Amino acid sequence: MSGHSKWANIKRKKGKNDAVRGKITTKISREITIAVRMGGADPTGNMRLKLALQKAKENNIPKENINRAVQKGAGTLEGQSYEEIVYEGYGPAGVALTINVLTDNRNRAAADVRHIFSKYGGNMGETGCVAWMFKNKGIFIVAKDAADEDTLMELALEAGADDIKSDGDAFEIITAPEAFDDVEKALADNHIPTEHAQITMVPDNMITLGGEDAQKLETMIDAFDELDDVQDVYHNGDMPDDTDEE
Repeated sequence: MSGHSKWANIKRKKGKNDAVRGKITTKISREITIAVRMGGADPTGNMRLKLALQKAKENNIPKENINRAVQKGAGTLEGQSYEEIVYEGYGPAGVALTINVLTDNRNRAAADVRHIFSKYGGNMGETGCVAWMFKNKGIFIVAKDAADEDTLMELALEAGADDIKSDGDAFEIITAPEAFDDVEKALADNHIPTEHAQITMVPDNMITLGGEDAQKLETMIDAFDELDDVQDVYHNGDMPDDTDEE
């Protein structure tokens, strides 16, 4: 992950979210509905729902939207039936991308994703063509003024974290998914607030991009994000901070 700034990605993406509030509300609500449908309405025993609700809080999603999404997932309100699909492929300079989709129309979703890959100089591949390049990891972001580095490192590693990195004005704690709850509890018990916490896909290696390739990748990711069916886009392109994107 040399040179890769996860926190820069998150901050930039959150900034973009402000400009597309309606889409973000729809996507997070859809994720809540699916999480409830798969694991029940109690976030205590449903990690996916817990993370979706946290994402809703970070993005200031109205409570009525959250409640409606939960009710749809629980079956007390009529809602659409969504299917989860992961598309994979390559972008500019051979960057690997995985596109996570929640859709009520598989044919439409596949056509839209394939179109974006083709339009911006990429290629959609077969299932599994790039998935092996990514690992599921927990990420916690802690502001540097919220904790001493040595104390935070000792606390996080004792709780089962894999690594802690200094990234600009924040610390980035990386964990295996199964250690996520333990690290979260350790932080909470020691009154250390997190600016962001999620389980996400982290690439094993990065491809450093610059200039035109970085701009092309950014444009492609923006186009994917504009699709209603697309929930998340993961890639292994390492771009300058002014073009970084998740």
